[in-house]
Amino acid sequence: MADNGPQGGGPTTVPTPLRNHLITRSQNAADLLNAATRLFGGSIATSPLGELRGGDHELRGVAAHDFAVGYFASPLDVRVASTESRNRGSYFVNIGVSGAISASRGGLRATLDEATAGVANPGDTQELRPLRSRRTQFLGLRIDAALVDQEFTALTGRPPVSTVRFDFALDLAKPKGGAVRLLIRSLLEQLDSEDPLFQRVELQRSQVRCLVTALLLAQPHSHTGELHDGPRPGYPRSLRAALAFIEANLAEHISLGGIATAAGCSPRTLSSVFRDRLGISPMSYVRDLRLDRTRADILASSDPIGTIAYRWGVAHLGRFAGEYRDRFAELPSDTATRR
Repeated sequence: MADNGPQGGGPTTVPTPLRNHLITRSQNAADLLNAATRLFGGSIATSPLGELRGGDHELRGVAAHDFAVGYFASPLDVRVASTESRNRGSYFVNIGVSGAISASRGGLRATLDEATAGVANPGDTQELRPLRSRRTQFLGLRIDAALVDQEFTALTGRPPVSTVRFDFALDLAKPKGGAVRLLIRSLLEQLDSEDPLFQRVELQRSQVRCLVTALLLAQPHSHTGELHDGPRPGYPRSLRAALAFIEANLAEHISLGGIATAAGCSPRTLSSVFRDRLGISPMSYVRDLRLDRTRADILASSDPIGTIAYRWGVAHLGRFAGEYRDRFAELPSDTATRR
């Protein structure tokens, strides 16, 4: 069970977060896994790493349609995998309340505690193993990808051309990371407040949006360079050359081989660099950039949709309509009605 007040002879502890939002408290680990899936709206699939572990398993949480926050107190080792499609995903921020967790995301590892958070991107699989030295309690925050896209657009004036992919470990002890931690604490205070005003989801979402903005500015990610009007220092020369080539030739026929030649590397190497740094293949990047430019022109001009699509290098209008709907959840003709 979680601590709820000072311990005799020891330091004062922070009251249990989300104290009025109990979802489950059970000796059965399966109850915790099922409750976590419900809390996060089916956006994850959880499975134990090894045998189900006994002990106290507790989950408290609050959810809206585009975010959710949960407090977990459990000794269970779990794997957490995204179950969402490419076009509607979620980010997860995990932060320790007490104790520590050995966490991994792909080949990346970190120890999550009060000073270090972990960020998982849409499609990532995480493994979380509470360390046994102390009672382990942590917070998990789900953020809809649409919120990240909205705040990125607010900062840059344009939507990201591909999924924003954050680095894994977030140092909360540094000033920028400390701002993220402060905003998380503020959100928890709102959720725990007995004032009806703070129970309005509009205020809660406003706090989450501030948190997302801080996360975009504090934590390195695949589009960091766009927030500072220049290429991300960590981008290799080959990736910078490839992006410049795509931008200059977007209206022309572009092939993987042509991009690789411009970047001075093999197609395999180029694909690996794109996936590592941008979380997307080179040709998917080209497709999404064309879709974004086409959408902007549909809204800004009265030209026929086909003319605009061809202008941006779209060669197959039938395929284009389906890809457009997948990316923007509407057909190009629906967009044109809002001119």
